[in-house]
Amino acid sequence: MQHNKYIYLAIMVFTIFLIRVLPLTLIRKEIKNKFIRSFLYYVPYITLAVMTFPAILEATQSPIAGLVALICGIIAACFGLGLLPVACISCAVVFILELFIIPM
Repeated sequence: MQHNKYIYLAIMVFTIFLIRVLPLTLIRKEIKNKFIRSFLYYVPYITLAVMTFPAILEATQSPIAGLVALICGIIAACFGLGLLPVACISCAVVFILELFIIPM
């Protein structure tokens, strides 16, 4: 059982090493392909969205409250509000829904 930990650890280290070092060693020139440049430009945003959206629904006591807050936050952002007002509106929606409307 003890050896399995070291094998798993070695595989994880090797994988992370490949992901971090391989692009630095293989790609030395500027990337001129428009598709690859746009793909690489949006990777951080996609990664953040993939990590954030499930957390929005699971962080509340009721997934319905999280979903309603997400929709309200998207609507507020579409009206041009900044990050702080959108976050405050979403938190207020969750608070009101969980306190008054959605019983546990």
